[in-house]
Amino acid sequence: MIRSALLLAGGLALSGCVVDASVTQAPPAPAAAPAAGGVPAGMQYLYGSGEAAALSAQAYNALVDQVRARMAKDDPKGPHPRNSVVLAPDATLATPRFQSCGDKPAAAVFDVDETLLLNLGYEGDDARRSGGWDSARWDRWEKTGAMKVAAVPGALDAVRALRAMGVTVIFNTNRAAANAEQTEAALNFAGLGPAKHGETLFLKGDVDGKSGKDGRRNAIAQRFCVVAMGGDQLGDFTDLFAGLTPPERRAAAASPVIGSMWARGWFVLPNPVYGTGLGSTYDQTFPPATRWTDPQEKQ
Repeated sequence: MIRSALLLAGGLALSGCVVDASVTQAPPAPAAAPAAGGVPAGMQYLYGSGEAAALSAQAYNALVDQVRARMAKDDPKGPHPRNSVVLAPDATLATPRFQSCGDKPAAAVFDVDETLLLNLGYEGDDARRSGGWDSARWDRWEKTGAMKVAAVPGALDAVRALRAMGVTVIFNTNRAAANAEQTEAALNFAGLGPAKHGETLFLKGDVDGKSGKDGRRNAIAQRFCVVAMGGDQLGDFTDLFAGLTPPERRAAAASPVIGSMWARGWFVLPNPVYGTGLGSTYDQTFPPATRWTDPQEKQ
């Protein structure tokens, strides 16, 4: 998920799924202190660990299996209604409702950064720097970093399998529309393309001029039956999470209907490096009722 230009002082940039300034998330946490080798722990995990590779491959394996099972029984001309995994415009987190597919062809919609692409060149440079988010430097990365990326483990095989099933792969990212050609080149370099802006690639501001992705998702759902979505931030699935506190986001993500969507149309990739998942305070992360003190250390 791309880091957004919406910056809260002293924190990381918000992810590309964050909506415009009128609906902000809780402040993101500061970057983790560098660990062994001078690499922040979150970067070590996401870009260097076998565990993160396994989680990513696991998510993509589950996505392909779920889509294959659906495609085997999905009949656009059958008697049973087909539903997209994109929420309807009037849906809420409390009362989710999904868009109808009719006889539209199938598609899968993915975020790009840290969902399909690992921005190794940018993050490697960032690991050596101090200071906050620099939107101009990210823009230069978009323009020049197309050959310094790698596909997320499992993503390449998943994209190939989906296309072999006749499912159109669509990219929905908050990279800049001005850099569409370079984003297409990055996806192609990683083997994930083809991607064509306005057809299978949607960028920040497309459709409704907003950084929130619901407008683009709705436009995609007008043309396709979206059978799966993948992302590394909750906003890659719906903008309804925007504006909630971290405890509210956590509760909503695990609520009965929304919680039932994970691995059943919605698939999350790990990202401990940046984004809307890093905003909780100590009290929000560790509620007072859960506090424990080592009896040996009590005075």
